[in-house]
Amino acid sequence: MSGPILEIADVEKHFGGLAALGGVNATVESGRLTAIIGPNGAGKTTLFNVVTGILAPSAGTIRFLGRDITRSSVHEISRLGLARTLQIKSVFHGLTVRENLWIAAQSREGVFKPFANAKTCRRANEQADALLEELALTRLASQQAANLSYGDVALLEIGIALATEPKLLLLDEPICGMGPAETERTVEKIRELSKRIDIVIIEHDIEVVFDISDDIIVMALGRVLARGTPAEISENAEVRSAYLGDDDA
Repeated sequence: MSGPILEIADVEKHFGGLAALGGVNATVESGRLTAIIGPNGAGKTTLFNVVTGILAPSAGTIRFLGRDITRSSVHEISRLGLARTLQIKSVFHGLTVRENLWIAAQSREGVFKPFANAKTCRRANEQADALLEELALTRLASQQAANLSYGDVALLEIGIALATEPKLLLLDEPICGMGPAETERTVEKIRELSKRIDIVIIEHDIEVVFDISDDIIVMALGRVLARGTPAEISENAEVRSAYLGDDDA
């Protein structure tokens, strides 16, 4: 598929008198890994929350695969093929890695049913095993999620999102808090995944962003400051001055 997979037009989100999003316009092109950067408070996570239905926009339109999802519920948006991870890692710590993936895979069929039919259970088992292999977590399949390293928890959360079989995956700071080795491993996995699924990533590590992304959206104060390729963004004087810290820009 080519062309836009996600279109955001004039989206606003107000909390009382505070405009967290002040008229965001952005397009995510299919086949291109897109990164969203910006200082704390720029509205990046709020934008993810609005796109995925966690928050209702105060104004504007959001289209996914050409369909208006502006007022759709979280469940409806997920069923259409849009998934996300959270900035604060969210897994079932008391369950094993495989159980986390199995539950996510089984829930793809609808509301979670502990006594689902054999066909559904078999399909969930197969998907959980495939995700364990794809994310290099097979060796940890029987480990409780509570005992995982931070990097492995991040991969597990990505796996849980992938279990819903999304067409577009939104990753909110997936490498935050990781050391160099875990960062390298996670970034490489995201790069591999981007070959088969569209990905948008929020990330503060500028070196990673410029290395991994095809397109970059720069946000500041609830608006899009600039958009372009890494090369274009690195040469943008307004971005360098406002965000990258270039006083000579």
